[in-house]
Amino acid sequence: MPMSLHVECYAGYKADERPLRFTLSGPPADSTSLQAPHESASHPAPRTYEVKEVLDQWYGVGYQCFKVLADDGNLYILRHHHDEDVWTLDSFRRESETECGEVKGRKLNVKS
Repeated sequence: MPMSLHVECYAGYKADERPLRFTLSGPPADSTSLQAPHESASHPAPRTYEVKEVLDQWYGVGYQCFKVLADDGNLYILRHHHDEDVWTLDSFRRESETECGEVKGRKLNVKS
C-alpha cells in the first residue's frame, strides 16, 4: 500500500503544477515494506524534504506522477490522485555514493 504524505506545490497556470516539498508522516499501519531512510519500524518521525529537481513526470487516468530528487539525495516517485486530491509515495530509492567521480550521471568537481 502506498504511503500518504503532505505535498506543497508550485501553482503556476494550474493548481499543483509541480511539487516543491513533501512531508512523510509514516507508513500505513499494515505497511512496513516502503520506508524512507529516516524511518524506523516502530516510530517513524515526520520529516520534510525539499524537491531539488523534478526528473520526470507522467500522467495516467485520474493521476499524475513526479519522479523527484530530494534534498537528501534520494529519488522519490510522488503520485497525485486528482479526484481525491490525495498524494501518495509510490516509490523510494536510496542513491548510492559517488562512483568514478559521478553522481546520477553528473560529473563532480573533485580536487585531488
